[in-house]
Amino acid sequence: MSITHLAEDDERNNSVLIYVNGNLVTRKDATVSVFDSGFLLGDGIWEGLRLSKGHWIFFEEHMTRLFLAARAIDLEIGMLKDEMFQAMEKTRKINNMYTDVYARVMVTRGEKTKAFQHPDFSIFGSTLVIIMEFSKPLMLSQQKGLKLVTVPQIRGLPMSQDPKLNSHSKLNCVLACIQAKKSGGDEALMLDPHGFVSTTNSCNLFMVYDDEIWTSTGDYCMNGITRKKVIQIAKQLNIPIYEKNFTLVDIYGSDEIFLTGTFGGQTLVNDVDGRKIGNGSFGPITEKVRKSYRQLIESH
Repeated sequence: MSITHLAEDDERNNSVLIYVNGNLVTRKDATVSVFDSGFLLGDGIWEGLRLSKGHWIFFEEHMTRLFLAARAIDLEIGMLKDEMFQAMEKTRKINNMYTDVYARVMVTRGEKTKAFQHPDFSIFGSTLVIIMEFSKPLMLSQQKGLKLVTVPQIRGLPMSQDPKLNSHSKLNCVLACIQAKKSGGDEALMLDPHGFVSTTNSCNLFMVYDDEIWTSTGDYCMNGITRKKVIQIAKQLNIPIYEKNFTLVDIYGSDEIFLTGTFGGQTLVNDVDGRKIGNGSFGPITEKVRKSYRQLIESH
């Protein structure tokens, strides 16, 4: 299992209620039709959010990304951002949740009349599911460090399947993850169509070289909320940061590498394709970023 998503076991998750199209139901009863667009075709979008001390972290930015994605794929969510917030709060409160919670908000094109791909068969309106779980990241796992393995699966071109979309169609990333696991890795390092380093199968990647932070151009990776925050933090700390093309040669010679994501914040990488990175612990630049990110969460 990927270290980036390891969490402490919590028995309360066995009895949480799931939001399904306005209803709150048990995990056993949280189902959608086999004719749902998401099940049949992966035709849908999603967002992952964290709850900290009663607040949904960066809620507005996550919702902006969700609604822009819906517009891009011509999907009518069926509610406004404020109504989405109320749905999340309803789910949070009935489950007595306050902090260290992860929520997955999923919207599909809805149930279809026939098991074919054409959107005109989706006539019943969208499907909205909100899964919330008590989910505290295992900090020891984050600090242990990941082993990345470069895989043949690449991040796609925007006109085939734009990698900026948080879509349900994640098969290329799933295959990348499987490839990495079979090669002894924790996460897959994925390149863009031109051979430059892009991202991992589930997180955004940053490397440190000569006291500078490098990350990909962003053209072929998810436009991560945490990624954006790290870029802003680096600028505020006067750490030179560049969104640029770089290769595996640069990665192998880097001083520090870390991944970013909503669930884990910043996660250490200490091995790429058998090359050791750093000294096995968070480096000084990464530590500065992590400290400022924690402060940002607290202030939020």
